[in-house]
Amino acid sequence: MSENANATNVLRPLSTRSALLSLLLSAEEPALSARELIAGGRLIGFSEPTIRVALSRMVTAGDMTRTDDGGYRLSERLQHRQQRQEEAIHVRTRDWSGEWDMVVVTASGRSAADRAGLRAELAELRLAELREGVWLRPANLELTWPGHLDSVCERLTTRPARDPAELAAHLWDLPAWADRARALLAATDTTDPALRFTACATSVRHLLEDPALPEELLPADWPGAELRKAHIEYNRWLIETRRALTATA
Repeated sequence: MSENANATNVLRPLSTRSALLSLLLSAEEPALSARELIAGGRLIGFSEPTIRVALSRMVTAGDMTRTDDGGYRLSERLQHRQQRQEEAIHVRTRDWSGEWDMVVVTASGRSAADRAGLRAELAELRLAELREGVWLRPANLELTWPGHLDSVCERLTTRPARDPAELAAHLWDLPAWADRARALLAATDTTDPALRFTACATSVRHLLEDPALPEELLPADWPGAELRKAHIEYNRWLIETRRALTATA
């Protein structure tokens, strides 16, 4: 089976918008010149007219803004996404003592939208829901706790009575995450620039869902570190190649 056929098992083609956002999200700064975006977009198979139309639509939609020098900058909303992406790639850990962070939702009478927003925010913090309103994770991460959550949640530290590895396996579907990570790693091993870019853009989204557990609680051969390394190496290559193409454009 060809590498293209294998990749279709785990990858969905990126739209021009998604590709341009991925270029900006992975850039050193959340802003690039039009020449850099066109060079990067052409590298992965998009034509210049298609890129220019997409950029115009993305400004209108509020995905990005124009800079004073004619470049493009991520919107504030998407700069938050870039920060999350960086935290997913460069996970800040600390020695694990066996304690767990517990968050109990104490507020009541909230709207469905507020409840959904809170669930999404707690999931972004890599917590998992044990039961409705009770969220847990091993206390091995340097979490930046949003102060506004103090009015709706109570934070506790606990040590579960059950086996911690068993509890982690209950909270997260670790085999499914690992299987997809390995498939994405295989998909990055290609000479096709568009497929490799798509695989790495998909990988970073998958890393956002990595529970980043202590090593003691992970299955053998956990591919999280390998997937991060592959993404970092690819992103470094992409930045260098984009710069070279822009310089010669």
